[in-house]
Amino acid sequence: MAAGVTGALPDSPNTPLVLASASPRRLQLLAQVGVIPARVMPAAIDELPLPRELPRACASRLALAKAQAVAEQVSGSAVLAADTLVARGRRILPKPADRIEAERCLGLLSGARHRIYGGVALIIPRRPPLLRVVVTVVAFKRLSAGEIAGYLDSGEWQDKAGGYAVQGRAAAFVCGINGSYSNIVGLPLFETCALLGGTGLLPGPVATASSG
Repeated sequence: MAAGVTGALPDSPNTPLVLASASPRRLQLLAQVGVIPARVMPAAIDELPLPRELPRACASRLALAKAQAVAEQVSGSAVLAADTLVARGRRILPKPADRIEAERCLGLLSGARHRIYGGVALIIPRRPPLLRVVVTVVAFKRLSAGEIAGYLDSGEWQDKAGGYAVQGRAAAFVCGINGSYSNIVGLPLFETCALLGGTGLLPGPVATASSG
C-alpha cells in the first residue's frame, strides 16, 4: 500500500478525508497503513452511554454521531470516525475519571475476559453512511494488588477506555486475544481499510463495504 494516501474519491478527485478524532493513536494507526488524513477534527459530542444501552449499539451510535457531527462542518469531505468501548458482559466500562474508578475497572478485568467494541463510521458526500462494529475478546491474568497499584501509579490509565492501554504496560496483563489487536488500540485496521477501499478511498482491490 502506497504511503501518504490522502483519500481521493474516483468520482470526485478533490474530496479530502477528515479524521473525526482527537486520538493520536488512531492517527498513528492510519499512518501505519499509509493513510494520511487531510485534516484531523475532533467531534464534540456527549459520549456517555444511554440508559440500558448495550455495548455494540453504543459503539455504533457514537461512531456515527461523531462522523455526522464533523460532516456537518466540512462540506464536501469524506469523514472517518471511530469509537472504542471496553465491556465486561453488558457493562460498559468508563474512561476513569480518577484513580479510584481506574482501580475499580482493573478489578473487574482481573482474571476475566472482556470485549472491546470498535465502531467505525464513514460518511461520504451524496452516499449513505457506512458503519462497522468490530469485537475483540481480551483475557486478563489475575492481577495482584501490587500490580494494580503499580499500574495506577504509572498514570497510563488516564483517558483510556476501561482504564488500560494494551500498547503500554498493560500488555503484561493480557494472556489472550481473539480478534483484531488494532481494535484494542483504537481502530480496527482491516475493517477500516475495507470501508475506505470499498469506496475508492484506498488504492488496490476494492473491498465490499456494507452497513451493519
